[in-house]
Amino acid sequence: MAHGAQKRAIVFIANGSEEMEVVITVDVLRRAGIQVLVLAAADTTTGPVVCSRGVKLVPDAYLGDDSVKIATYDALVIPGGAEGSATLSENPQVRSILADFYAQKKLVAAICAGTLAIKAAGIQTKVSQPLRLTSHPSVKGQLEQDFLYKDERVVVDGNLVTSRGPGTTFEFALRLVSILAGDDKRDEVAAPMMLA
Repeated sequence: MAHGAQKRAIVFIANGSEEMEVVITVDVLRRAGIQVLVLAAADTTTGPVVCSRGVKLVPDAYLGDDSVKIATYDALVIPGGAEGSATLSENPQVRSILADFYAQKKLVAAICAGTLAIKAAGIQTKVSQPLRLTSHPSVKGQLEQDFLYKDERVVVDGNLVTSRGPGTTFEFALRLVSILAGDDKRDEVAAPMMLA
């Protein structure tokens, strides 16, 4: 992926999304100069989304907002959280956007149970070889029949990036930075966060 122009990413959220996975990913991407849109797939089009541990997040926009030009974004991120990932996986618009981004070779990323949205979008049916991915261990059984499942912290397979859960979110987000903005930008962002 070329690193020239400023990259843009959508991070989907819904009630029950895992807040650490959302906030850490958004923060790290923004530190790298990536424009991030937090887009809610919710029953309401106003107010906050209530995450899995009760943290309330105010999205930048809501799915269905005509002013959001989804096709102009370079990356799409699906966080975990049991309820949030179920909502995102079951939403036909989210599934369609995921499939479109993947087909266009745009970056598609999911962490924790959010990886179930990859399966729900049918991405695995569009390739000749099984896709490699990972997820939270609690949903492994729902994925290992359709994917080449890896018990690794972050797995990259072409334009698909997956990760395991809250504890792997920094690695996940920094891998996204590396892909979207380059290794030098990743190193620049990581250093002051004192991760090592």
